[in-house]
Amino acid sequence: MDLKTLEDRLPAGTVVTDPDILAGYRQDRALDPAAGTPLALVRPQTTAEVSAVLRWASQHGVPVVPRGAGTGLSGGATAQDGALLLSTERMRAITIDPVTRTAVTQPGLLNAEVKRAAAAEGLWYPPDPSSFEICSIGGNAATNAGGLCCVKYGVTTDYILGLEVVLADGTVVRLGGPRLKDSAGLSLTKLFVGSEGTLGVITELTLRLLPAQPPQATVVASFPTVESAGAAILAVTGQLRPSMLEFMDAVAIGAVEDELRMGLDRSAAALLVARSDAPGEFAAAEAAVIEAACTEAGATEVFRTLDPEEGEAFCAARRFAIPAVERKGPLLLEDVGVPLPRLTELVTGIAEIARRRDVLVSVIAHAGDGNTHPLIVHDPNDPDETARANQAFGEIMDLAIALGGTITGEHGVGRLKKAWLPDQLGPDVMALTQRIKDALDPAGILNPGAVL
Repeated sequence: MDLKTLEDRLPAGTVVTDPDILAGYRQDRALDPAAGTPLALVRPQTTAEVSAVLRWASQHGVPVVPRGAGTGLSGGATAQDGALLLSTERMRAITIDPVTRTAVTQPGLLNAEVKRAAAAEGLWYPPDPSSFEICSIGGNAATNAGGLCCVKYGVTTDYILGLEVVLADGTVVRLGGPRLKDSAGLSLTKLFVGSEGTLGVITELTLRLLPAQPPQATVVASFPTVESAGAAILAVTGQLRPSMLEFMDAVAIGAVEDELRMGLDRSAAALLVARSDAPGEFAAAEAAVIEAACTEAGATEVFRTLDPEEGEAFCAARRFAIPAVERKGPLLLEDVGVPLPRLTELVTGIAEIARRRDVLVSVIAHAGDGNTHPLIVHDPNDPDETARANQAFGEIMDLAIALGGTITGEHGVGRLKKAWLPDQLGPDVMALTQRIKDALDPAGILNPGAVL
């Protein structure tokens, strides 16, 4: 394929064909072994440049794989043979309007950078994936990312008021805008959020912001069994809506303690980290309710603090759980979710799968909304262990579906989970999804092999 006509439409240096550079973009954090060899990498800076790329790709029938910061965990940005990799990393403009409490941002900014820009105006962007310091806001929108505070504040889609999107043929559409209420037409903004680059490329986002988060009270509780931790989760969520309610199993507790030496109870089967940001003295009152619920459920140790540094240290420990477990070996990462009453069944069922397949699986979770992250440790150089790990991966998704849950709460389907999507959605919904894909991308050039 002659790239000169594409290069002529774009600023110098936008199109990259250096094999050493391309090698660093072939995979996202899922490290999909099926990653192909791309035709080229394009790094546009404007919507017009993205439009030019997609017009060229459409005219020549060249697949395009959109990519944010490459932190995805489901293989959504896995390179395909002969495709263009379209990275939004250079699209980094942002403006904050403190009057309307909105941010207008290009997709290449990191989640943490959006948060900092909002904080400079006394505002707050709530969605907070554990990887918020390294994941892009465009990637968050593409996967409808969640995070630790979702239990109270919702996920990415709840903060997207508008989008600018480039369609497969290069057409630019603007959806929604800086309006808190808007019922004009179909809800197309929501259609593109979570579509993983299969329907269009997001080039601008209008985000809803909130006033700065109040100071938080933190409760940390250790439990002798997963069941007692599950009882505490239901007791807490039955009485109030915490700003955070996170779960770590024994493997995660030990892995984090190995690295951070915080004095976590290695003998515990489970650890909960809960927070309240209720205004004024109500945060302390809610923390007392959480403490009582944990104690009544059988917690062996409960710690409560109003000190922001102490509270943040425990949140940092929870955020560090994935890299801490990863020190034990490469991971297959899941993010299956279930209705809250089935959470204990899911966690104990995962433990049984791990035992049966003889692999190490750690479970951490956004416990307040039932979204778990099973971390399957395996040696990719050991074919037998890799096979058992992949069997466990599939059986965990089967279990989540059987419990009325989902194969992905916030990471997306990507390429690693698409074989299980029909089992969750059923044939009619899959057919409807394909009809939408065909209508917006009739040549099938956008992120082929992802989701469908």
